[in-house]
Amino acid sequence: MKLDVVVTDKSGKPVPGLDLKDFTLLDNNQPTKILSFRPIDEAAHKAHPPVEVILVIDTVNETHQQVAFVRQEIEKFLRQNDGHLAQPVSLFALTNDGMDVQSLPSTDGNALAARADKLDDKLRAVDRAGGGWGAIERFQLSVKAMLEIADAEAKKPGKKLLIWTGFGWPLLDSPRIQITHETQQQYFNVIVRLSTQLREARISAYSVNAGMPGVGTFLYTDFLKGVPSAQKTSVSNLGMRVLDVQSGGLVIVPDNDMTAQINRCVQDAQAFYTLSFDPPLAAHANEYHDLKALIDKPKLTAHTNTGYYNQP
Repeated sequence: MKLDVVVTDKSGKPVPGLDLKDFTLLDNNQPTKILSFRPIDEAAHKAHPPVEVILVIDTVNETHQQVAFVRQEIEKFLRQNDGHLAQPVSLFALTNDGMDVQSLPSTDGNALAARADKLDDKLRAVDRAGGGWGAIERFQLSVKAMLEIADAEAKKPGKKLLIWTGFGWPLLDSPRIQITHETQQQYFNVIVRLSTQLREARISAYSVNAGMPGVGTFLYTDFLKGVPSAQKTSVSNLGMRVLDVQSGGLVIVPDNDMTAQINRCVQDAQAFYTLSFDPPLAAHANEYHDLKALIDKPKLTAHTNTGYYNQP
């Protein structure tokens, strides 16, 4: 089983130059042997293929005004450095019809910005008058789109950074939303599939948002612990920010400089480490295992997949 690990200092900057001896990998809090170790950095050990950046413009969960602002910020990001991108970037748009691929990966930021500028006819935010049912529909459409991306990217080599622009789909934490045991099992199956596909696709997910932190900004932190069974499943375990952290990515605190937020996410492509290990024998299907990567140096933090589902 392979893991990509980004190690950051206290300022959040990726740290290159570490050795295997600096890492400890814990599987269910037990040290496990690291079978292979490969450092990746821009100077000495470049990634082959290059790390791909996937930018998702969410028109389903955002208002028209928010989508327009997001598009402007993405264009600013793409036109930096005269349009010369450090990483290949692809554009996706989530619409009422599902996930729409707008471009193949490219390092030509100017061409991608021109493509993004022509999205106005397609970018139509969903009517939020549906209340609770509208939230459920947006949740289902968004999670389905995330699954489609993970399934498609699992067939392609290399590491990917998936950057979702906007606050993401509803967390559905309201006590008014009740689910049956059958629905719990269905959501648990989705959690297992999405966790596995994101890891096998080598996708780290990120959320970038415009505006200021609100009351529910950090509510997702209540659902970060891995789900061991269907009986323990909550709909909120499939929240966007939950998936960000569990996939080894980040949740960026909202502000009005989304271009800088995207740049913060993309810098994780500059230096990271690829490890592999053998998972232990599983006693049953979908046996959840907690994962932690520890660094034997002060003030450094490792970001990687926080768990996996083991199979017999």
